[in-house]
Amino acid sequence: MRWLLTFLFGVLVGAGALFAWLSQLPPAQAPQPVVTATGHALPPPPPQGEQVRLADPPKIEPDLTEADLPLRPDPVTATVLATVPRLASGGGKLLVPVEGVKASDISDTFDQQRGSARKHEALDIMAPLGTRVLAAGDGKVVKLFKSKPGGLTVYQFDPEEKYAYYYAHLDRYAEGLKEGMTLKRGDLVGYVGSTGNADAKAPHLHFALIELTPEKQWWKGTPVDPYPLLER
Repeated sequence: MRWLLTFLFGVLVGAGALFAWLSQLPPAQAPQPVVTATGHALPPPPPQGEQVRLADPPKIEPDLTEADLPLRPDPVTATVLATVPRLASGGGKLLVPVEGVKASDISDTFDQQRGSARKHEALDIMAPLGTRVLAAGDGKVVKLFKSKPGGLTVYQFDPEEKYAYYYAHLDRYAEGLKEGMTLKRGDLVGYVGSTGNADAKAPHLHFALIELTPEKQWWKGTPVDPYPLLER
């Protein structure tokens, strides 16, 4: 009997000591939010056993493709594209004005130096003597002119009279060609030659494109490189 009393006494003493220790613990606190290094507070974790409902993911718009974006050509291309429709019929390109010659056969000599003071500002389209020269686009013949450098020449305005086509070093004009008549793209203008200051051993057509001034003077304007505008 004594051993039982001793056991019960020990249990009571242990329980009292455990209660005294628990009473000294600080009261439980609610979970505190976590503060990040940038000063933003994150929400506290949920109590154990509580299910967490995730927020709906943000709606993400699909990336734009090239087809959704407006075309923005570079400045050089933009200039050419803005110019072509006003220059010629037949698909908006200039016809290579020498029969049988393709654009790929021509070297772009527009920026070549001619002496120390000037640039060529035209194309030299090489071809045998007497090869047919054709109108690069629709438009009116405004001047037939013979000069020392250009020899037999033709000035033709486009239909809107914003540009002039210049054909030089011709061997002769097409029969019946005269000032004031309207040519269609591909009509005969004349024949390749070497008149003026051209080398007799290298007949060719000197072809230039000129942006006219408001006064529309056939001899005056700003040269434009016709090479990018030739039909391929």
